[in-house]
Amino acid sequence: MSPGRAGDVEEAAMRWVESGDVRLWVVEEGDPAHPTILLVHGYPDTQRVWDEVAERLRDRFHVVRYDVRGAGRSTAPADDADYTFDHLAGDLAAVLDAIGKPAVHLVGHDWGSLQGWDAVSRPGIRERVASFTSFGGPGLAQAGRFMREGSPAEVASQLARSWYIGVFQTPALPETAWRTFMPAVLERSMRVRDGVEPRAGHPADTLSRDAANGLWMYRRNMGPGLRPRHTASHGDPVVDVPVQLIETTRDPFVSPALLASLGRWAPRFWHRRIVAGHWAQRGRPDVVARMIAEFAAHVDGAEAPPGLRRARQESSPGREKAFAGRLAVVTGAGSGIGRATARAFAAHGAEVVCADVDEAAAARTAAGIAKDFGSTAHAQQVDVADAARMESFAQQVRAEYGVPDIVVNNAGILVAGAFLDHSVEDWRRMIDVNLWGVVHGCRLFAAQMVERGEGGNIVNVASLAAFAPTMLLPAYSTVKAAVKTLSDCLRAELAGQGIGVSAICPGFVSTNIARHATYVGTDLRDISVTALERRGYPPERVAAHILRAVHRNEAVVLVNAEGKLGYALSRLSPGAARVLARLSGTARRLGHRPNSHTAHLEP
Repeated sequence: MSPGRAGDVEEAAMRWVESGDVRLWVVEEGDPAHPTILLVHGYPDTQRVWDEVAERLRDRFHVVRYDVRGAGRSTAPADDADYTFDHLAGDLAAVLDAIGKPAVHLVGHDWGSLQGWDAVSRPGIRERVASFTSFGGPGLAQAGRFMREGSPAEVASQLARSWYIGVFQTPALPETAWRTFMPAVLERSMRVRDGVEPRAGHPADTLSRDAANGLWMYRRNMGPGLRPRHTASHGDPVVDVPVQLIETTRDPFVSPALLASLGRWAPRFWHRRIVAGHWAQRGRPDVVARMIAEFAAHVDGAEAPPGLRRARQESSPGREKAFAGRLAVVTGAGSGIGRATARAFAAHGAEVVCADVDEAAAARTAAGIAKDFGSTAHAQQVDVADAARMESFAQQVRAEYGVPDIVVNNAGILVAGAFLDHSVEDWRRMIDVNLWGVVHGCRLFAAQMVERGEGGNIVNVASLAAFAPTMLLPAYSTVKAAVKTLSDCLRAELAGQGIGVSAICPGFVSTNIARHATYVGTDLRDISVTALERRGYPPERVAAHILRAVHRNEAVVLVNAEGKLGYALSRLSPGAARVLARLSGTARRLGHRPNSHTAHLEP
């Protein structure tokens, strides 16, 4: 079996390291003068699972990885009892001795992560670890506390995910499975769950033997579930080194609640997420390598990039605000629904970019957020209809604040009146702002989210008018229907990337939309303004719906009674909806000639 990938053998240094009665196979890449990253694999892998990540790190770091005892080219101990955490920590210490550096950046996946949590709590090792990045596995001592102290529902959820641990405790049966059908099951699981194709080195040619040997790590260190058989310390399992937790959102083996609880035990804790399955280092190597490199560089003194900065958790997870550590971009944030939404996200912990065509209005929203909530907010002037300006805006957001987690495409204008009274310019402006503005926001920021690989949410503010036709809003209804359909199409396309897309469909909301609209033909300004004021439905309630839609990843959100009624009528009785559309034209007789004025505002 070749220890390196084709073309990589000459770039790697390989050697044996002795640890008790076993010999560990160690592979080193990159310049030894660079900071060292030590990669520890999980069960039932070998160090070859790190090939893609190591390739992306070796130009900037000294990358070291090794086959744990009983796996790959490393030998197995003579006694099956010698798979305890004490023995695994001894192996790690032996590799650290061979590296000869004062400190390394430790990265562990699956059982490598379990080993890492244990090792960084041990005197003699923790002093030699500059940082620890964990994914795919919790600390066993920390998990034990979760199983004792978590809510019954959370514990039950994790036990359901950990069913295999009980099976691994049984004699002979797991070994038989690994010698027969389990390798094929593993490969199928990689393809279906992770979208990862087997390749030379992973799964390893030694998989059946490695898996049988590795069973003893489960049998010697844990009982059924995640309860440790032995605990080195009876106190709190606090870890003093900086810890970066990478949560793989599609990992079937570890629950989000268990992972969130780990921050309780690490005073210096960063929590990041990747839209990937269990083998994220195979499925998303660019993202994993970037996160490892950013964290190591920051611990070594470099400034934290925006995404890493927001991932820092200063308080316990139980008290964390719902959108803490997330960046939200809101267009049309100078007034109405946009302003209310920006404030709501800030109140719940998000950093907010307040964008509006009116720079002064955006600045007032940002200043109000800082004053009222003590949150970070940035004001940006942008015309969403201007493709070039939106390009530069998206690039500026990424460069200065990072890739947004949430984008709310809210900015819009309103032209009211009969179809034959609309000019070509009325239609062009409505389409440019209300549709192209949404298209620009979706296209530019969705591309950033996909490349980042951490998921996200896009919210497009449509309207009751999207499915309730009226003689008074032909252009507005048309573009809002397009926004709703665009949202449905985009939701289907981006679901595989972990990016949710929601269409928000408010009915009548008490904002200045009617006051600042353009009226053509018959001027219904006074009637419309009075009607919205009397409706008494504040934009803050729409903002609450938007936050809930992001939290729950809802597809279509019908806001207030008329929104729900209009949608139901459009589905159950389209004919009745058309009758109402004809009746809406009677309001024209009450108006007078227009006083034309157009402004950006919320839908």
